[in-house]
Amino acid sequence: MASNPPAKCCTIGVKHDGTPKGESITVAGKYAGYLATPPIDKRHEGVGLLYIPDVIGIWQNSQLMADQLAANGYLTLIIDVLNGDPVPLNRDDSFDFMAWLTKGSTGDNPHTKEAVDPIVVESIKTLKEAYGVKKLGALGYCFGAKYVARHYKSGIDVGFFAHPSFVEEDELASITGPLSIAAAETDPIFPAEKRHKSEEILKETGHPYQINLYSGVAHGFSVRGDISNKVIKYAKEQAFLQAVFWFDEFLL
Repeated sequence: MASNPPAKCCTIGVKHDGTPKGESITVAGKYAGYLATPPIDKRHEGVGLLYIPDVIGIWQNSQLMADQLAANGYLTLIIDVLNGDPVPLNRDDSFDFMAWLTKGSTGDNPHTKEAVDPIVVESIKTLKEAYGVKKLGALGYCFGAKYVARHYKSGIDVGFFAHPSFVEEDELASITGPLSIAAAETDPIFPAEKRHKSEEILKETGHPYQINLYSGVAHGFSVRGDISNKVIKYAKEQAFLQAVFWFDEFLL
């Protein structure tokens, strides 16, 4: 693997303050989504972003991030790749993460690639057909990173990961456009050896790539970090700007 499977660190974090401004929508008549729309005078016409979240799904923090992407001119859709079955923030130790991945909380709602891939494909189709997106960027956080890598083939032009999990080496090698990665100094899911292996793979793709390493932070910092901590706040904000600048350079 280019990164390890998800673990408890994928669900630990802090809820951020703010009031989401976007709207809840339904994708393909059955999947929940959150759409953040830029002001008309700032919108990058024909350009959009697909936000594929971590296992917490569509919630306060991801919504606020989508709103901020919209404030930077990008129509942004967060898609519920978990099909209504997110993992609770700061879950207790009794939670069986691997059982949730393979079967879901109800036993019949898996979160495997076979279940998630069609949701991502429908989301890309919706952005292009219903919202006029001609150039598509995608952000993948933790769990979501795998599906950014897997779906350049489905219409993603430019990608961004933060602290990726579950990404296979062949999936990373299959990308067909630029990719930027934000990594945490302390991350058992994406440790140094996985970062270095990812560098080797990305170099071989021949596409523009970037891997930024943020000191003093752990897995999940870019979405769920404790922003009362100055170091974490700085890293979170810089990772966000890393994504924006990457899309400004390669998507516009």
